[in-house]
Amino acid sequence: MKRNRKVKILATLGPASSDEAMIKKLHQAGADVFRINMSHTDHDTMRELVKRIRAVEADQGRPIGILADLQGPKLRVGKFAEGKVDLTVGQTFTLDADTTPGDATRVHLPHPEILEAVQAGHRLLIDDGRLQLVALEADGKSIRCRVVAGNKISDRKGVSLPDTTIGTGALTEKDRRDLDAVLNESVDWVALSFIQRPEDLAEARKIARGRVSLLSKIEKPQAVERLDEIIELSDAIMVARGDLGVELPLEAVPGIQKRITRAARKAGKPVVVATQMLESMITAPVPTRAEVSDVSIAVFEGADAVMLSAESAAGEYPVEAVEMMNRIAQQVERDPLYEQIITAQRPVAEATGADAVSLAARQMAETLKVANIVTYTATGTTGLRTARERPHLPIVALSPVVQTARRLSLVWGLHCVVTEEAQDLDAMIDKACRMSVEEGFARAGERVIVTAGVPLRTPGATNMLRIAYIGSDGLSAI
Repeated sequence: MKRNRKVKILATLGPASSDEAMIKKLHQAGADVFRINMSHTDHDTMRELVKRIRAVEADQGRPIGILADLQGPKLRVGKFAEGKVDLTVGQTFTLDADTTPGDATRVHLPHPEILEAVQAGHRLLIDDGRLQLVALEADGKSIRCRVVAGNKISDRKGVSLPDTTIGTGALTEKDRRDLDAVLNESVDWVALSFIQRPEDLAEARKIARGRVSLLSKIEKPQAVERLDEIIELSDAIMVARGDLGVELPLEAVPGIQKRITRAARKAGKPVVVATQMLESMITAPVPTRAEVSDVSIAVFEGADAVMLSAESAAGEYPVEAVEMMNRIAQQVERDPLYEQIITAQRPVAEATGADAVSLAARQMAETLKVANIVTYTATGTTGLRTARERPHLPIVALSPVVQTARRLSLVWGLHCVVTEEAQDLDAMIDKACRMSVEEGFARAGERVIVTAGVPLRTPGATNMLRIAYIGSDGLSAI
């Protein structure tokens, strides 16, 4: 199955899309990677979903990526004696360590780390910002606030802290249990929620020990402030616009999205744009014009993947949502302005051998108008560096490691193929030519560009570039 687009589609599984038949339909409609939201998924269900995805993968003969999204710290107020209370703008309201049910003057905040971290002047946003408070006094045990906007609060509403850096790490006890369970399954990516600083990745990295790749969700102002450091320590990045739009002014989010996307592209790390991309298709068979424009902007910007959340997990039209996203992406990538924009935003190559080879491969491929570029990649490094160049031609990523091919299915432009390990360089060149033909990218008489690391099976050593001519037998003629 060959996709006629370079951006990838990440689809969330849920009640509307959990059986094997539906997963197969979503994959055929265009989904390249499937997301399992651990906020709503127990371990047995997660294992069954992984099993079903792998069954579809075997049936379709294409590597499919799986991303497990950890819940992260969910900060909530306690309960009220009457379930909810009305407040007035300008009044004082206290959050404290007292477990007594709340009233119109105070409520329990069962998070000592917040009580210790908040300082006078910090904002506290309750219920996705519907109630806005500002701290007047904070002594480590209670926070006396003034109501700035909103007039209602009820049991267990969420708390967002745009001005406060919490001292505890991003992993909760639930996250640790979920991560342990995920590591025992064939999951390729783990998404970390509510990352605030580079150190938040350390514990997950230590637990994972290289068994999965880590994707950092940028959804807090503190993460935006330390973006470059977080990108450096992450394997991929997600622009999680839902919580970003709560803790930052909504009008600031589009600019931040572009900043994150370009920073990740510069670093050669995959970047996913997520949240409300086709939100109206939860209940409608077609999206709004604004949503179509939203998806197209992410594609024009060169994002590696665009994500569907409730649209595919719980919506009434999951297959149609994937099909629509697929059509939008195809149309954008055919637009005459697309190549101009991608070219204009192409980052300068870094001073490494791998980047020099990848740059040369892209330039030679476009100058010589070859059929496609082939990267032979065991660890994924060669594929990532080639994709960073955003060449106009197709990229076929050959890997003898199925886990690498699955992981790279999230990466822009890579058509991943699991293949037997080449015994020597000549065999690898022949394989590159043959797979280009078999996968529908090239024909006899055309040329392909091949990049790899030599000696073969040497991680991160992209140092070889070859122009290969495809003979009548589908193998290299030179």
